[in-house]
Amino acid sequence: MRFFLNGLNLPGKQVGFVTTLLKANRKEMEGIMEENILELKNIKMYFPIQSGLLKKVVGYVKAVDDVSLTIRTGETLGIVGESGCGKSTLGRVILKIYDPTSGQIVLNGADITHKKGKQLKSLRKECQMVFQDPFASLNPKMRVGEIVAEPLWVNHIVAKPEAFQRAEELLVKVGLRPSDAQKFPHEFSGGQKQRVGIARALALNPRLIVADEAVSALDVSIQSQILNLLNDLKKEYNLAYMFITHNLAVVKHISDRIGVMYLGNLVELADKKDIFENPLHPYTQALLSAAPVVDKKKRKARILLTGDVPNPANPPAGCPFHTRCPQCLEICKTEKPVPQVRSNHHQIACHLY
Repeated sequence: MRFFLNGLNLPGKQVGFVTTLLKANRKEMEGIMEENILELKNIKMYFPIQSGLLKKVVGYVKAVDDVSLTIRTGETLGIVGESGCGKSTLGRVILKIYDPTSGQIVLNGADITHKKGKQLKSLRKECQMVFQDPFASLNPKMRVGEIVAEPLWVNHIVAKPEAFQRAEELLVKVGLRPSDAQKFPHEFSGGQKQRVGIARALALNPRLIVADEAVSALDVSIQSQILNLLNDLKKEYNLAYMFITHNLAVVKHISDRIGVMYLGNLVELADKKDIFENPLHPYTQALLSAAPVVDKKKRKARILLTGDVPNPANPPAGCPFHTRCPQCLEICKTEKPVPQVRSNHHQIACHLY
């Protein structure tokens, strides 16, 4: 699925860039529907804690602690959890913004864990990111057309004149006008800026997009527009998403599978239907019970968790959730549960099962 990399250079007057890209990739997309675009194996991301004039390392913040998962081509994996549980850090590890402390990252069949420089640059075309803050993620000194076109000429895919033309086509694709390419970011609303961020992420024809709280800063009405846009683009380009959020209503709307994180650990992973109708982990149950429900008949008894989330620099021994778990066993205090796959590919890390 390499419209640009195959050397094709069809004039914009004959056919639009986006339409041609879709046609050129259709046969290949049909053959990779069940393929894993991403595999994470035992990923750990520890940040050192330094102290004193000599900056001696006195400990580590365990932001992501031994996470393994896969994302299939054409699916959306939602990642939910409380603030500070490691969701955004995991997304940045995937894009190699952070080099993982240990573990393995396999993107499109290639191990990129230790890739750097030119090798990593070529692989990053497969994976792009839509950042949480649309106000901070766009360069205020660049016009929108330059922002969207920049990935194309930086990666030597096309020359600048053609890159600008294709940038206009991408802006149209995300619901903006070609004339918007001449504007600066401050001339747009929050929802429009996020659309620009999505257009920029699509520029290199990626197979995976990491969306980090992509709608959390937007009004509810604008959120629905962005979510519908992401769903439409997913169907049209066979994109895979990792959608990071703390909003359960959003993740239910957009996801195929959902992973629940707590204190840097992936405690449960299953299909969307299983997570919402049959949550197994006590933390997932508590999380869902806290979500507001309009229909009184569907409301569940609220599960109140006692205590605060432990410090990731000094996590508790055993199960990371045992200090707040209403169903804690003795083994939970000393032994960390190993993720187990139950029926229907439902993965859970809990001694209760």
